[in-house]
Amino acid sequence: MISEKSSIPRMGGADQPEPQATPSVAPPRRGASAAAALSPLVNSLLGGRVPVRFELWDGSALGPDDAVGVIHVRSSDALRRILWAPGELGFSRAYVAGDIEVEGDMISSLGSLQAVAPRDLRVGLRSLAPAFSAAYRAGAIGLPLPAPPEESGLIGLRHSRRRDVRAVTHHYDVGNDFYELVLGPSMTYSCARFADPAMSLERAQESKHELICRKLGLREGESPRLLDVGCGWGSMAMHAAANCNATVLGVTLSEPQAGYARQRVAAAGLSDRVEIRVQDYRDLRAERFDAISSVGMFEHVGKVRTAQYFETLYGLLAPGGRLLNHAISEQGGSKLRPWSFFGRYVFPDGELLDVGDVVLAMQRAGFECRDVESLREHYARTLRSWVANLEANWEAAVAAVGRARARIWRLYMAGSVIGFENGGISVFQVLGVVPDAGRSGMPPTRSAWG
Repeated sequence: MISEKSSIPRMGGADQPEPQATPSVAPPRRGASAAAALSPLVNSLLGGRVPVRFELWDGSALGPDDAVGVIHVRSSDALRRILWAPGELGFSRAYVAGDIEVEGDMISSLGSLQAVAPRDLRVGLRSLAPAFSAAYRAGAIGLPLPAPPEESGLIGLRHSRRRDVRAVTHHYDVGNDFYELVLGPSMTYSCARFADPAMSLERAQESKHELICRKLGLREGESPRLLDVGCGWGSMAMHAAANCNATVLGVTLSEPQAGYARQRVAAAGLSDRVEIRVQDYRDLRAERFDAISSVGMFEHVGKVRTAQYFETLYGLLAPGGRLLNHAISEQGGSKLRPWSFFGRYVFPDGELLDVGDVVLAMQRAGFECRDVESLREHYARTLRSWVANLEANWEAAVAAVGRARARIWRLYMAGSVIGFENGGISVFQVLGVVPDAGRSGMPPTRSAWG
């Protein structure tokens, strides 16, 4: 899961403008070109520095000819959407609807925009009058347009069981075929670990799984029992079973994930060692495990449920048992707000906690925290690999999930690269152990982990 801090005002789309349904294109009023009408507003919002070229629906343009990328604003509807939902949400709706496209390298284009734009591009009260004036001159005044159907609109109590299921399925039930195109053969939707710079994405994901197994001490016991919370398509569970002789239970809230994971487990001949269930981790209180891995799931828990989460996992472990919590973090913590691109289109109800709060919550639940490791740069490289996979398989991805949803993923992943590269967000593995009368059972140094 990725933070909203990662990329907005982050434009995105396919490599070239693509044919869409006929947009409502209004000519600029009073004889002015769209570029002339909008130039004062764009310069104001971007601090007088326009690092990309904007080519507008009437053929006019603004920005340098040699810019790193070209933003095609295909319709005055783009500005109309932004005026009715100022800032990130309106911009995202315009992008998802196809009113905005990007030509050139998307990550570089987003990075150049973020470098000059204020963090919050919502049109403030002092900018409202000039914005409407520019919109009027550009012919973009009109009633609000409907939001793209891909937008999430969750109802009910935040982080209730029913709403959690809807939030998770909004993101993960996109289609296994689509995830195969993006994630590649490893089918692992979390940060890889490039222990060797020459590693492929698949080898780096194996390296991450092996690191987790060693931190959890799975190679030290005889047939240890592992719980993999938020098991995805089963990759971590399969690695532990095949390489550490572990007996593994993987749980997920996604039926399509579970079905796909079971097929993979059976094909690998691991059905006697790996069980995949569609089950909430909160319903596992009667079972006991030697180790628990939670990789890329904690972001869905929410701060209000964090104590319950760690207390539940603590109660599932035998004395000396270990928990590895692998999650994206943001300094000070943040919620993915419902008016943000990430909150509406990518990870509804997602929350990123400060790693310090994660450590404190684990210790309050009874764990002794033994290790904290950042893999921030590894996640940036992982995301670059996923973006490359999506771009290389663009038409197949569009055929699998539709052009709008493919755009959402491209924007979200490309923007997230920037967040991890500039340090706005990070990802941490926090290792805790259930003390056994003061004995941790931990190795004396990290050298046991490789």
